Amino acid sequence: MAKYLFRASLTAEGLRGMLKEGGSARREVVRKAIEGLGGTLEAFYFGFGDEDVYLLADLPDNSAAAAFSTHTSSSGTVAVSTTVLITPEEMDAASKQSVDWRPPGA
Repeated sequence: MAKYLFRASLTAEGLRGMLKEGGSARREVVRKAIEGLGGTLEAFYFGFGDEDVYLLADLPDNSAAAAFSTHTSSSGTVAVSTTVLITPEEMDAASKQSVDWRPPGA
C-alpha cells in the first residue's frame, strides 16, 4: 500500500455542513470512503490556515487516491489536494538508481 497526505479546504457551505454534523462525523464519513477504496485512514485532523483538514491514509495505488480526491472535490464543498508520501527506505532505493540526465545547458 502507498501512503498519501490529503489536504482539504472547505467552502463556506462545507464548513456549515461540518458544523452541523460535527468533526467526528466527518472523520467517520472519510474513514468509510477510504476503506471502501481498500485503504485505511491513519490520521484525521482539522487545522488552521489555508487547509481545514489533513488526512493520512494508506491506499492500494494512485488510482484509488485519485478516486478519493476527485470524488470528494467534485462535491463543490471541499477542494482536496493529494501528496504521495515516500518512506525513507523508498528514498534509499531511489538514491541507488542510475539516471541518465544532465542539467540544462551543461
